[in-house]
Amino acid sequence: MTTHAPKLRALLTRPGLTVVPSCFDAMSAKLIERAGFEVAFMSGYAVSATQLALPDAGLISFEEMAGQGRRICEAVRIPVIGDADTGFGNPVNVKRTVHGYHRAGFACAMIEDQVYPKRCGFAHGLAVVDRQEALTRLRAALDARAEIKAAGGDILVIGRTDSRGPEGLDEALWRAEAFADLGADIVYFEGPQAESEMAELNRRVSVPTMLAQVEKADRPLLSPKQAEALGYDLALFGLTLLNASIRAMRDALALMAGGDHPGADRLMPFEELYETVGFESYYAEERRYVAGGERPA
Repeated sequence: MTTHAPKLRALLTRPGLTVVPSCFDAMSAKLIERAGFEVAFMSGYAVSATQLALPDAGLISFEEMAGQGRRICEAVRIPVIGDADTGFGNPVNVKRTVHGYHRAGFACAMIEDQVYPKRCGFAHGLAVVDRQEALTRLRAALDARAEIKAAGGDILVIGRTDSRGPEGLDEALWRAEAFADLGADIVYFEGPQAESEMAELNRRVSVPTMLAQVEKADRPLLSPKQAEALGYDLALFGLTLLNASIRAMRDALALMAGGDHPGADRLMPFEELYETVGFESYYAEERRYVAGGERPA
């Protein structure tokens, strides 16, 4: 299975910060690529919301996430990072998840230390497993990475800790360092409460780090320059496109329900929609085969 993992590895060696928008289906991934971004992230929160109309509370399955990931990865030529939650079970499940994400085409899988079933980092009752289980879970993911490499493939692994909220700063920093020492390609510390905590993470961790940017009143929203100055390599915007798309649909429906219609200023021209979904490319391909269909002399 060929993925874009080497592209992501190369990108992580490059100076500067990379902004990573989050997608939830093939079209949102394609729009990310067309806008010039070099990496996309498939969010479990966003996939749960758009595919099931359910919250990110451990309700979506491995098969549903891997299937959606395959459709996303097939639609683009940029690396896609896949949210693998807790790995969907015990360490054997974690290995199966990483292998499945590689087969789906992901360049990277993110494994977190929440209890299973998990819940979104903003939800009530968030809890993490103990240190030993967290490290065992990540070790299983890294073993799967090694098996994939031995078979000629490649995938990266992000070690994510959600322990800042339930266990405190010292525990979160300990886990972040331990994940890096164990061999995670990237470390993600969820929920830092101040820029000083972000800077401390990057002082302690020797591998690339990812910052999650969420448009929420009680969360700091940093500019790319600020995030880079704190030492981050990736800045993930996990819910921006989901939020924008839901709001746009809701606003259009409200106008229609009121007997009005969204004006041209709210919609893309039909010709642009036609091209965006791929008709022009399809017809060009169709013409190529029709033109080449004559019987050879």
